[in-house]
Amino acid sequence: MHAGTRLRKYYEGGGRSARAFRYGLLAFDVATILFIVVSSFLPRSAATEAADILIGVVIVADFSARMAISRHRVRDLLHPSGIADVIVIASLLAPILGEGLAFLRVVRTLRLLRSYRLLARLRHDFAFFRRHELILVSALNLFVFVFVMTGLVFETQHWTNPAIRNYADALYFTVTTLTTTGFGDITLPGTTGRLLSVAIMIFGVSLFIRLIQVMFRPPKVDFECPDCGLRSHDSDAVHCKHCGRVLHIGSEGAA
Repeated sequence: MHAGTRLRKYYEGGGRSARAFRYGLLAFDVATILFIVVSSFLPRSAATEAADILIGVVIVADFSARMAISRHRVRDLLHPSGIADVIVIASLLAPILGEGLAFLRVVRTLRLLRSYRLLARLRHDFAFFRRHELILVSALNLFVFVFVMTGLVFETQHWTNPAIRNYADALYFTVTTLTTTGFGDITLPGTTGRLLSVAIMIFGVSLFIRLIQVMFRPPKVDFECPDCGLRSHDSDAVHCKHCGRVLHIGSEGAA
């Protein structure tokens, strides 16, 4: 089998080995995120730098494989997820940058979960995901948003701000700012720090609150109309708003 055909089979195929491969990539993304967080509590050492390089090599291989089978390479390279990959590869492989912008690695997890094939596979494999897809995707969006904001705070402050020593400190500041609690025990000094705080607060008023609302009060349910195929309906809908078909949308309390 040609190398390109084999790669396309793993990245785009529907067989068991292809599904296992894509779930393996997802597990790698999660492990990388955990490493980035845990390593922020540890002093830089030869072991952490070696782990950075190893993760970078895997990302390079994954990125190269996707570019090799891409039908629109320039468009994929200039896509935000492609640009994030390039930045992450540079930050992990260049020792002078240390952790650099490695927190952007989490953005690839969001892109991976948003891909049609993986979403379809999650719906097929897990009934829980089918029932709560909107909530789970919103929770993932919220996690990515908070993690990226925390990463921005950590990467821009931990070298100069003694109050930001690790990801826990950065997460604490980010959450208190997003929720407008503002205890004031940790602040970001200087013009850059103030502008970053303003950006976090603005996003907190809009995106953060919206994602929380969707998680705890989903505005729509995923139920396919038998006639027209419309999938998004109000949770208490009796008729399809597109074709008028009577719907029988189940609920957690349904017999």
